[in-house]
Parts: sequence; structure tokens; C-alpha cells
Amino acid sequence: MKRKVKNNADFSRLKTKMFLQALGMVIIAFVVIVAIYNSIWRGKGGNWLVSVLQKYFPLGYYEALNIYRQVFRDNIEIIWIVSVSIVFFILFRISLIGFTKYFNEINNGIDKLLKDDGKEIVLSEEMFAIEKKLNTVRQTLEKRAFEAQLAEQRKDDLVMYLAHDIRTPLTSVIGYLSLLDEAPDMPPEQKAKYVHITLDKANRLEKLINEFFEITRYNLQHIILEKETIDLYFMLVQLIDEFYPILSSKGNRAVIQVDESLTIYGDPEKLARVFNNIMKNAVAYSYSDTEIIISAEKKDNSVVITFQNQGQTIPSEKLSTIFEKFYRMDEARTSVTGGSGLGLAIAKEIVTLHEGTITAQSKDNTVTFIVSLPLTD
Repeated sequence: MKRKVKNNADFSRLKTKMFLQALGMVIIAFVVIVAIYNSIWRGKGGNWLVSVLQKYFPLGYYEALNIYRQVFRDNIEIIWIVSVSIVFFILFRISLIGFTKYFNEINNGIDKLLKDDGKEIVLSEEMFAIEKKLNTVRQTLEKRAFEAQLAEQRKDDLVMYLAHDIRTPLTSVIGYLSLLDEAPDMPPEQKAKYVHITLDKANRLEKLINEFFEITRYNLQHIILEKETIDLYFMLVQLIDEFYPILSSKGNRAVIQVDESLTIYGDPEKLARVFNNIMKNAVAYSYSDTEIIISAEKKDNSVVITFQNQGQTIPSEKLSTIFEKFYRMDEARTSVTGGSGLGLAIAKEIVTLHEGTITAQSKDNTVTFIVSLPLTD
């Protein structure tokens, strides 16, 4: 049965128990000393001490009585304090045995945490705050382990898919090159057609191989920023020029709505990669013959850059995962647009290193990526 105990981070239950035990020790010590005092100094105990002195030392009754009075009766305060202290420390030592069980519980709880057996850690009620923290750590570790396993599985699956996908363009390249080699007298038009197809397949093959390198080096690459003032408008113009052939092939057009004097502060090479990855995603998933609008403006102490394209609305459950490693929105491993799923994950990592944010919105067949970067370092 699950306990309904309030999570007191100040360990009020434990402190109360410790206080009561300490109070109990003081009371017991006091009672014991009072009993000894009444027995020895005010009762038959005094006579017993006098008889002991007479028995073990060559003393007469009055000599023994005098020693008893000088040693015991006249130093009663000191004897009282020493006796109370001795009794208290004896009781305190005994109580420590009870308190060490809490440390043993914590130690056993940590052992269960390390074993990762999935079982809930249960401690005594006085240690409920520690119990809850240990279970929270356990759940966090389990979640991280599951996410790491899931990411690794996605990576392994993707490598397998890419290895499979490489065979298709490679087979085509070999096939068309074989045809060209076996038929040197092939008509020029047919030869040009085969060369064009071979080049297209070779480009596809190169892209797949590059994705392999991207996957293998992602976790090994340590990103170091070299910041400087960047002409944002000029950077975006260069970006659009690079994508012009791809945009034209789909009948798309990129529109820049940015003040030409607007600047940002960051690593130009890394931020160019962020915008390139976002643009690549926008081009891949845009409807044909539509515009991709790139805009930027200052808001408070940040510069907000948005990429907006017309494309299929992204479901909310997928929208929250598109920045994860090895995630592809189309989930189509054989599609021309399907990449390694690292582009947006890398973009997020770079933006985060710049102490900025990157988010995505999707509504009514409009997809918007929003990058917010601080104006200064």
C-alpha cells in the first residue's frame, strides 16, 4: 500500500524522533542518577560504601566514615555531573545503533539505484524525503537510459537504411556506366541521357555517403564558437543564392524581409550551418510553386529570425520531436528528401551554444521555424 506521507524536505519526522530520543536519554540519565543518589548518599548505599572501605582497607568505622564524607559527600556536585555525563554518553552510544540504520537504508537504496533493477526504493518514514529523491534520481536515470537506447537504436536503424539505400544508386551508376562502356558507338542523345542519369545517381550516392560521415562524427565533434559581428542580410542573401538551383527546380522562390543594416553576434560559420539546415528542411517539405519567406527583427535584447514555408501541417506530437537526433519528419528512408535527421538537431545545439532558442510552429499548411539570438555576447 502506498504511503501518504508529506514530503518534508527539512526531515521534520527524523528531527522530531531525534529530539524525543535525546530528551528520553536525558530523563533516563536523570532518573538513574537520582536513584543512585538516593540509594548511596541518602540511604543504605552510604553505609555500604563505609563497610567496603573498612573491609578492603585497614580502617576503623569513623575513619572510613570520614573518608566517605570527604570524598563522596563533599564532592557531590562533581560526582553528580560526572555520573550524569557517563550515563548520558552510554545511552547516546546505544541510541547511535538505532540511527545507523538510516545510513544503512540510504546505502542499500544507493545499491538498488546502481543495480538499476527497476524496483522502487523504500525507506523508513523518517527518511521519506531521501526516499523520494532517490526514486526521482532512479526515474531520471531510467528515462535517460531509455532515451539513449532509443537514440542509439534510431542511429543503428538509420545506418542500416542508408546502407541499403546506397545500393540503389550504386547499382544504377554501375549499370549505366557498363552500358556506356559496352556500346562506344551509342547515339549522342542516348549517351547524354545515360550520362545525365549516372551523374544524378552519383550525386545521390555522394549525399548518402556524406550522411554516413555526419552520423559517425556527430557525437565526436566538439563545437567551439568563434564569435564576431555578422551582417545578417548579406548572410541570408548568400544562403538563397546557394539554394537557387533547388528552389528553381520546384518552382519555389525565397523572399528576404530583413533590414539590410541588421547584424547579429555569433560564429558566422556555425550560424550559416543553422540557417542552411533550416532552409534545407523548408525546401524539402515545401509545396511546389510557393514562397519561402525569411524575415528578421529586433525584439528586446534579441534578434528573431523566422523561416516560413507552405507545406503539410506537422502534427503536434511530431513537432515536439523534430529537433531530436536522427528524427526525420517524413519517416521515408527511401525518399529523395529524407536525410539523416541530424540537421535540425545540430541547428538546435549550435543555437543553444549561442544562448539562443529555436522553435517550430505549424498551422494551416504553414510551417515556421523561429530562431532567437541575443544581440550581444
